[in-house]
Amino acid sequence: MNQAAQNYWNDFWKLKGEEIPKHVSAWQFGDNPNYLAQLVIEGIKTATCSGLIFYELENERIPCVDDYSIILNSHDEPLAIIKTVDVQIMPMNEVPEEFAIAEGEGDRTYQYWKDTHEKFFTEALKEIGQEFSEDLKLVCERFTLIDVKK
Repeated sequence: MNQAAQNYWNDFWKLKGEEIPKHVSAWQFGDNPNYLAQLVIEGIKTATCSGLIFYELENERIPCVDDYSIILNSHDEPLAIIKTVDVQIMPMNEVPEEFAIAEGEGDRTYQYWKDTHEKFFTEALKEIGQEFSEDLKLVCERFTLIDVKK
């Protein structure tokens, strides 16, 4: 976590006067960080997903309920804090329409979500020498917006 994100995190909890939660990560959304962060700030985007294979390859911890995340823009500047409220691992071709719509992107239809994510994962997997398949395991995360940086 960079210093700006750490400062935002510490200042947020100081103002609340509560104990600082132990687990927090800072990251930006993959494909279009500024656009997707804005959807979160506007309350439109309340879910996100990632390929399980990327967590495994990077030996990265899978998000858990009650985890906090600092959402960064494309310049790694902190914009908001979210809290994970649900995590499920499922094949891409079994993601329900309601989850796809909760991702809040494009025209907010399942077809848009499917087409966009298929393109994104096809390219990302190609970079690591893997091929896309419709049963690609996804880490599907739902979250609540906790704070927007002033």
